[in-house]
Amino acid sequence: MNPRSLCSIVPLALLVVAWPAAAPRYMSVDEVRAGMVGVGRTVFEGDRVDEFNVHILGVLRNINGPQRNLVLARLEGGPLANTGVIAGMSGSPVYVDGRLLGAVAFSLGQFPKEPLAGITPIQEMVESAGPQARRTPVDRKARFDLPITQEKMAKVLREAFAWFQQPFADSPTDVRLLGLGLIEEQRAAQLGALLRPIATPLALGGFSGSVRDSVSEAFRDSGLVPMPGGAPGSPAAGTPPASADTPALRPGDAVGVNLITGDFTMGATGTVTEVDGNQVYAFGHPFYNLGTTQLPMTRAYVHALLPSLLSSIKIATTGETIGTFRQDRPTAMAGTLGQRPDMVPIRISLDTERGLKKTFNFQIVDDQLFTPLLTYVSILNTLSSYEREYGVATFAVKGTVRVRKHGEVAFEDVFGGDSPSVGVAAYVVAPLTLLLGNDIEPVELGGVDLQITTSERPRTATLERVWLDAVKIRPGTTVPLKLLMRSYRGEEVTHTVPIDIPANATGSLSIMVSDGGRLAQWEQRDARTSPPRALEQMIRLLNKAKKNSRLYIRLLRQDAGAVIHGETLSSLPPSVLGVMESDRNGGSFSPLRNAIVGEWEVVTDSVVSGSRILTITIQGN
Repeated sequence: MNPRSLCSIVPLALLVVAWPAAAPRYMSVDEVRAGMVGVGRTVFEGDRVDEFNVHILGVLRNINGPQRNLVLARLEGGPLANTGVIAGMSGSPVYVDGRLLGAVAFSLGQFPKEPLAGITPIQEMVESAGPQARRTPVDRKARFDLPITQEKMAKVLREAFAWFQQPFADSPTDVRLLGLGLIEEQRAAQLGALLRPIATPLALGGFSGSVRDSVSEAFRDSGLVPMPGGAPGSPAAGTPPASADTPALRPGDAVGVNLITGDFTMGATGTVTEVDGNQVYAFGHPFYNLGTTQLPMTRAYVHALLPSLLSSIKIATTGETIGTFRQDRPTAMAGTLGQRPDMVPIRISLDTERGLKKTFNFQIVDDQLFTPLLTYVSILNTLSSYEREYGVATFAVKGTVRVRKHGEVAFEDVFGGDSPSVGVAAYVVAPLTLLLGNDIEPVELGGVDLQITTSERPRTATLERVWLDAVKIRPGTTVPLKLLMRSYRGEEVTHTVPIDIPANATGSLSIMVSDGGRLAQWEQRDARTSPPRALEQMIRLLNKAKKNSRLYIRLLRQDAGAVIHGETLSSLPPSVLGVMESDRNGGSFSPLRNAIVGEWEVVTDSVVSGSRILTITIQGN
């Protein structure tokens, strides 16, 4: 080789060896030192990303779990001196020396005198985006106890989402810092014990006063700040539409999570921390800590800032859906751009006695907890917006819940009294809760369709008397059963029901006439119901649910029988019963004392109540 060529290669080789490696994209907490100055990004107004300064105070180690850390910092710039840390800033990215450190996610709660914040490390946020497994059933404490009331709704939220009420550290002794002197460390430890997740703005659109207040109280306890909101997709007049050249999301952009869209709207807003390809990380703390989920990811628009000594907030609304949040974890909301999640379409038709006819269409997130909750809220909201909230009324409801691949659950009943809207809402939500929370197989809802007819007149009736005119009752004959009912204003109404006496009947029989509630209690007490073993069986049982507007007639005889896997079998031979009873420990066998030999129903347009039992003796031919 030419010596001159060799001399020209050697400096080049030395240059290649000496060239520094590219700095990692993310900064780890091990590299963080007190006194560092970084840059944060967020939207203070509109959709423009602005910058603010971040002064690092230190690192809080092993907080709220092993190997969970938080960077303590003071924010500066823009409106922060006047507002402090703002609700809606959750997820605002912080860069030090051009490298992403993490997300502004924690604040000192109420009445802070300076904008001190906790920064969730980006590495812990990235770890939140794990395998896309289907979400497992929620814990029992997060499920509804029936019947559902507004008080129970608030209680469910408070118990299920109690994470927000907890400080980042329970006491100053739980906080260990690096990079600070003794005095600063003691002060930072005290501040660390006060850190809580930054509140999340929740825009509510189309909600009436009473329901909005009830919902706001429940969500406020769960770390959201409710406020009036508009329809998604049109955040403000004059808002420029997104062009083809506009990135779907950028670090620092406002981002939304829609729970309801359509004639009613409900959406929360935060800030994007990182976009890696089509993967998005935001918030820096949980939304509700649901784990694996599917929530709509949307654009968001900040109308204005509302400074407050209590807690400043971004007044923002959600926009078009551009992806799916698939993970709701302790350190982040994480999801992907592109594919939108399935929503549950809800249609409510309202027909009032005053001649008003309205139809409402909206979509609710498909989620085991949120779908029943928000369906309940939406029904209450519809009725309270167009019907009086105080005084006696009667509401009749019909409709269906479509369960993909498994058929429909049908609704048809009447509710009355001082708060019939609560009864209607609970009546629809109970099957949704059971279906979505079942332990048999995952359920996909195709939609809910309801027709509600309202009246401000009470329609109630009470069963007063039951009798037979026949003196002698023989096997194989039909006898007229008379039912006397008294209406709300004292009007008497008599129904006649033909009762067929079995040809093989002997001895004594009982005729039980009961409203739906008392009959359901009797069936449960007599072990005539048991947990279903298949989804089809669950749907069949839901469709057989007793109704307020009917009287149920049962012709009973003392007979040996059993409930096997939820199915009632009567008149079983003693030998068969003996074999079944020997396997009783399996939990699938329940003995019966009475056999049902005939069933009838009396359909009314009122809420009926009362129960009577008539004993008859069968005479031979």
